[in-house]
Order: sequence, then C-alpha cells, then structure tokens
Amino acid sequence: MRNDSGEGNSHVEAVNLTVAITGASGAILCREALRALESDARVDKVHFVASENSLRVIAEELGISGRANLLEKLLGSAPTKTTQQADTDIGAAIASGSYPSHGMIVLPCSMGTLAAIANGFANSLIARAADVTLKERRPLLLCVRETPFNRIHLRNMTLAAEAGATIFPVIPAFYNKPVNSAEMARQFACRVLAHIGLPQPGAYVWKAEE
Repeated sequence: MRNDSGEGNSHVEAVNLTVAITGASGAILCREALRALESDARVDKVHFVASENSLRVIAEELGISGRANLLEKLLGSAPTKTTQQADTDIGAAIASGSYPSHGMIVLPCSMGTLAAIANGFANSLIARAADVTLKERRPLLLCVRETPFNRIHLRNMTLAAEAGATIFPVIPAFYNKPVNSAEMARQFACRVLAHIGLPQPGAYVWKAEE
C-alpha cells in the first residue's frame, strides 16, 4: 500500500477497503475494526456490508437493532469515510473487478458465507465482492467463527485458501492480559488490520525477554 515514486519523494497511497459482517458471533470485533479504519488517516474509503443474518447477532450482542443508522450506531458517531451498502445490491461498485480496492475483510465470517465464497456462488453482495477480490488477486481475510469444525467447514476453508483467501479464525489472544472483552476485541481487530497492511497504534506486540 506504499508507493515510492522516486528517491527522496515517497507517496502513501490512500487505502480503499471492503468490510463485511455476517451472521456469526463476534459483532464487537467488526465494530472495533470499523472504528479503527474510520480514524486511520491512511484509509480513504471503507465499504461496509451487513448480511441480513448479522442484524440479529448485532442486536443480541451489541444491543443495536435494525438497519437504520446501523453504521452510525456501530461507530458511535457519523461516518466520514465509511459507507453502508445493502447485501442485496449486487450492482454496487465493489461487485466489479474494475473498481479499485485494496482488499476485503469478512469479520466475522459465518460458515454459510464461507460456503458461498468457497464455492463461488456470488449470490449476495458479500459473496460477489469476495469473489471479485479473489479473481483480482487482492487480499481477502475470512475471519471464520465456529466450533467445532465439521468436514464441510474444513473443506470449504481449504477451497477458499486454495483460491487465495487468508483464513483468519476468530481466536483471541491472552498473552497481552486483556482487562475486558472490549480490549480483547480491539487487539484482535488490530491483528486483522496489521495483516492487511494497516498496523494500528496501541496494538500489542510480543517482545521476547532479553
């Protein structure tokens, strides 16, 4: 995401990302990622897509009901660079490979969404945007959330990985001694964003004892 145009004259390219939330537990993770991206000066635009099933999870886990003003409620303020698009809008810009993008994050990624992506169904904006991300060889992070995995889940993860996706399971870290679930969620979101090339201030970095 960095383009050096010449000696002594470096230029940081503005980042354009797609973030999707689906009907798996972990809505707080997506909320923290969206907030970090909204405040990141390197990010120019974020396309946010919420699946229909994610709305129930968001309501149950975060107490946020309905699609109206969903993005503003998740961010805690009016968005300045993030726009929400309907999962039914398969004609949206992010459904086309000609639209410039630096990658896509599905956080969390349900097993149903994983199956649609792994098998190329492209039956929703999320699945289509992910399909486009893969065919254009852009980074696609699938933060899968399920336990235990059955053979179908494992096969679909293998298919998606073979197609170019990064399987990034929702597994929180404890070595940084998080004080609460919000801090745990923030640190996981930081790891996801660092993996796509956007390391965040305040992210815990392991340092071996000297």
